Amino acid sequence: RVHNGGAVLDSISEMVALRTVRDDKVPQHENPAIIEFGKLVERMAKDFGLHYRNIDNRVFEVTLPGTGKDTFGILTHADVVPVVADEWVLDDGTKLDPFKVTRVGDYLYGRGTIDDKGSIAAALYAMKTVRESGVPLARSIRLMIETTEETGGDGMKYYREKTALPEYNIVLDSKYPAVVAEKGSGALTARFADQTVDGKQAAIVAMSGAASANAIPQTATARISGGDLAAVAAGLEKARAGFIAQHEAQGKFSIDIARDGDVIVVKVTGTSAHGSRPEEGVNPVPRLAMFLQSSGVAFADNQYAHAIRYLTDLYGTDYLGEKLGVAYRDDFMGPLTISPTLIRERGGKLEVTANVRMPRGSTPDALRAKIAERVQGWAATTHTALEIQHEQGDWMARDPKGAWLATLLNIYGDTTGLEAKPVPTAGSTTAKLMPNAINFGPAMPGKKYTAHNAKEYKEVPDLNLDMQMFTEMLVRVGNLKSMQ
Repeated sequence: RVHNGGAVLDSISEMVALRTVRDDKVPQHENPAIIEFGKLVERMAKDFGLHYRNIDNRVFEVTLPGTGKDTFGILTHADVVPVVADEWVLDDGTKLDPFKVTRVGDYLYGRGTIDDKGSIAAALYAMKTVRESGVPLARSIRLMIETTEETGGDGMKYYREKTALPEYNIVLDSKYPAVVAEKGSGALTARFADQTVDGKQAAIVAMSGAASANAIPQTATARISGGDLAAVAAGLEKARAGFIAQHEAQGKFSIDIARDGDVIVVKVTGTSAHGSRPEEGVNPVPRLAMFLQSSGVAFADNQYAHAIRYLTDLYGTDYLGEKLGVAYRDDFMGPLTISPTLIRERGGKLEVTANVRMPRGSTPDALRAKIAERVQGWAATTHTALEIQHEQGDWMARDPKGAWLATLLNIYGDTTGLEAKPVPTAGSTTAKLMPNAINFGPAMPGKKYTAHNAKEYKEVPDLNLDMQMFTEMLVRVGNLKSMQ
């Protein structure tokens, strides 16, 4: 039986209401929403009889003391990725507030419900349950709530310099049963210099995709002005049905073409997904570029025209790096994936960013060099001026053994009745920054992972399983004679 089931839902609602998205205008540790989140966790810790410590708003610590000197670490994060609010609409037309938990049946919709605020609440209530039960623990349990996981983990890096880390750790930021390998997350950005056009010819004047680079968006939009707009609209309408028919076998999507004053708006609607799992979505960004490029409409040769040619030639609907000529895969970790997601104007240039996930089988330096060679070769061939920047994290593969891993797998298998063995993930978490760290939940196998998605949700039955497994984990791992 799950204890505190109603209370945990209330706490998740409080957490989701705090917009802990990183704001480029202020350091994250000065972000008012992050500061308020720390105060909320402090109140909960005090109410639950747990110890609280704030490490300069970089990490919030909650400790359940044990009788011995050892500490077992649990890592989560309070920050969330941005949203495109217009995409938060259910199939029946119901509009959702991304920062207000909306329950529809067993689904809890809201930014952070699965990534990672649901896990924070579940872990806190598991700690409360164990403390109130009076069951003694041989080792302390330290919950660490990081505040910058979605944007590089600099908060965790700061924390490591200030605090001794537990020797063994789990992270609640991926999936079950136990994640022992993670791809390296990267961002490949191509920049095209702004070019003015005279307005005599139709020109793409704006494009948009995801709100962050690590998400496959639900929609991508282009705005077109200048020239004979009636002829442009007619040309696009003529090309629409054929383009959809040609490409819909790879995933359903739609194209809407509308007039907005002196502008034509073209919107492609696909299916959102986590940036590490492009196979679970239908990416509208390259489909928008391909449609415009193949429509037969002649657009003025500006930065947007260069960008749609870049997206069409080097990506298309391929997310495995095959068109780029950099594809490879690892038997355990799976394939390299590279998906264009974010389009924005910044610093007088148009930026197109692709989310890169690299498995074992290459190094960040080698992958960067190979991609740079391919992109620069394309630029020379097409006489396109661009700059590229490629930030690439490394993959992680661990081979943990011992009683602690066996205990986690046993808890998962006994609770769910499902096969319990170590697995890889395409995601990248702060497990890389911790000793002996693996992920344990919260996503269930066989289900779409809705983190970073429009309409992110957590299923209540899965939340109840989290609480049950987390509580058992605290007691059993907390009392292991030896982690090995």
